[in-house]
Amino acid sequence: MRIVCIGGGPAGLYFGLLMKLRNPAHHVSVIERNRPYDTFGWGVVFSDQTLGNLRAADPTSADMILDAFNHWDDIEINFRGRTIRSSGHGFCGIGRKRLLNILQARCEALGVELVFETNVTDDDRYDADLIIASDGANSVIRQKYASTYQPDIDLRDCRFVWLGTKKRFDAFTFAFEETEWGWFQAHAYRFDQDTSTFIVEAPERVWRAAGLEEMSKEQGIAFCERLFAKYLDGNSLISNATHLRGSSQWIRFPRVVNREWVYVKPRPAGGSTPVVLMGDAAHTAHFSIGSGTKLALEDAIELANSIDAHPDDLAAALDRYKRIRSVDVLRLQNAARNSTEWFEHVDRYAAFEPEQFAYSLLTRSQRISHENLRARDAHYVATFENWLATRAGAPQPVKTRSTPPMFTPFAVRGVHLKNRIVVSPMAQYSAVDGTVGDYHLTHLGARAMGGAALVMTEMTCVSAEGRITPGCPGMYTSEHRQAWQRIVDFVHSASDAKIGMQLGHAGAKASTRVSWDGIDQPLDKGNWPIVSASPQQYLAGISQWSREATRDDLREIENQFVQAAKMADEAGFDWLELHCAHGYFLSSFISPLTNRRTDEYGGSLEHRLRYPLQVFAAMRRVWPQSKPISVRISAHDWVAGGTTPDDAVQIARAFKTAGADMIDVSSGQVSKLEKPIYGRMYQTPFSDRIRNEAGIPTIAVGAISEADHANSIIAAGRADLCAIARPHLANPAWTLTEAARIGYFDIAWPKQYTAAKAQLERNAERERAQVSSSSTSETQ
Repeated sequence: MRIVCIGGGPAGLYFGLLMKLRNPAHHVSVIERNRPYDTFGWGVVFSDQTLGNLRAADPTSADMILDAFNHWDDIEINFRGRTIRSSGHGFCGIGRKRLLNILQARCEALGVELVFETNVTDDDRYDADLIIASDGANSVIRQKYASTYQPDIDLRDCRFVWLGTKKRFDAFTFAFEETEWGWFQAHAYRFDQDTSTFIVEAPERVWRAAGLEEMSKEQGIAFCERLFAKYLDGNSLISNATHLRGSSQWIRFPRVVNREWVYVKPRPAGGSTPVVLMGDAAHTAHFSIGSGTKLALEDAIELANSIDAHPDDLAAALDRYKRIRSVDVLRLQNAARNSTEWFEHVDRYAAFEPEQFAYSLLTRSQRISHENLRARDAHYVATFENWLATRAGAPQPVKTRSTPPMFTPFAVRGVHLKNRIVVSPMAQYSAVDGTVGDYHLTHLGARAMGGAALVMTEMTCVSAEGRITPGCPGMYTSEHRQAWQRIVDFVHSASDAKIGMQLGHAGAKASTRVSWDGIDQPLDKGNWPIVSASPQQYLAGISQWSREATRDDLREIENQFVQAAKMADEAGFDWLELHCAHGYFLSSFISPLTNRRTDEYGGSLEHRLRYPLQVFAAMRRVWPQSKPISVRISAHDWVAGGTTPDDAVQIARAFKTAGADMIDVSSGQVSKLEKPIYGRMYQTPFSDRIRNEAGIPTIAVGAISEADHANSIIAAGRADLCAIARPHLANPAWTLTEAARIGYFDIAWPKQYTAAKAQLERNAERERAQVSSSSTSETQ
């Protein structure tokens, strides 16, 4: 093939040499606008895994790159006068110029044509079978065919400047300095024998308040030298961006996503030429996870592999390239987004003690979990666990070295929870006329004996009309109270778990079938009238239309919540939760999608919150002061024009002011137009924001399925409790099972089950030993 790579960065050079290496008959040209030794970066970072990929693709260039690397294992975090280190991270740094020179030399040795000082603004000048658009984040080629590629470019909030210094850092170093204007942070690492990269970053508002926008380039560098002097040991900061003037050296990171990666261009003489995006032209990943160059090189490897897999069908090869790479890139871009947002909001975590601040930073992307961090540096994790356990008042472990975060105790008002695991409310649709029976006794009793600290009932409705389905439980008659008291008494007598009741009213989502007969579908017969903040039809053309709640309705429903709260106390419940999420009655007031009222309960968020806060306050007055009340909210409607995470922080603050003890942070289910972005722990970032911006404890929920997830969330301060749903349906003793699986033996079991405890722990130890042995064999 005749191949033209527009852009002589890592992607274009590496793809060029790989194609020439695999088939010397290819004619490959790499066109670069700069001179051979021009570069405007300092060092780039690779992980040890990336080096393995390079060695498999081309051992010769990999050896040359490896010889030029500076390797380190430690990450050092400097915050509020403390220095905290964690080891085992396995990174390498190399100068960008050195990397490009190695790739250029390898290209020349293989016969790739390198053309420098040529600024390509029109790819039509090249007659080729394949054109690679590897011309960077500001790609001219991508812009030319934007209607096909459909790029989405998001300029992130922080301003940063890429500098260098002769201070030789022996670890990947993060330094945080608080100023009168806000927080600045530095990312520093050595990339050759005597030079380090030194990136300074701050949110846009902080950068402007500090006056950097008005400073010359020299003044801006001097500002950074003064701010980070104690880390530089008298060394200066250096800029090699000689082409930039004034504040233009401070840039905002562009997050680049493209819907399509291939444009097929017709040739004037017939046929077509694919124009393929690669590297930063196709996607970017924030420098805080050090993966931009990794992505570029791995793009080149995968496209070369795809062409090998389909040597006679270039279209099939390109389909394979995008299919495989888009998955890997999306996963890494999601991690990069998490990392970027963490650095944009350092002030969110500034109240943390240095130990937790450092842990939060290390796990910010959610790529490094608690157990992954333990595998890297067991001493660091054990030390941190001991610190966290002491802070939480956990007893000294007897059988294990340290207490995992999820097994530390937690107290709210007069309720003391033995650990941080909650059995999440899960609808069972198994009540009769609102009355629970033996099924619920077995269901909730088994889970209370399974090790969780708090077992929550499913949404229990405050009236017959407020039930989601005829099978939903209620708390509006004396029979209901007595049935629930039987369950509460069993939980208290058979376990050391606490039990809470979630109270709600289904609103416009009431009068539907049980889930296995058609979730959200109206009843075949016997439907009852439904009510919500404003008239709505949850399933367009299918659901009943709800009517708008009148003032009489509002008074009556408020009284129903109050009476249900009183009965919950009489039944002996330890905890109460008010359901203000998922499009149910109280939620319908909060979301602008479902509240179109023109009275004092509609309009602004403050007004939309009035009725839910009114109900909460009335319940709080009758609920004992020694017992907590949490509030479940939908932190994101996932629909344009709906409730946003910014709104969620304000909602949480309002309930905190009203006396709420915790916010149970869910999302969605308000509108069938929603487009949620799923993934493991996908709702935890909302909990993180609410906890650390609104300053109220939170419960994280949503795709939390392993002890590793829960430990990471609690340890990083992203939530105070973790609610586990489906894993608890599959295994009532999920908490006890996970304790054994991760090697935590200082956990009480029901005395009737103690024989099983020892056996389960022995089996888990044997499995861990087998995994460890297998991993060791694979690395030898």
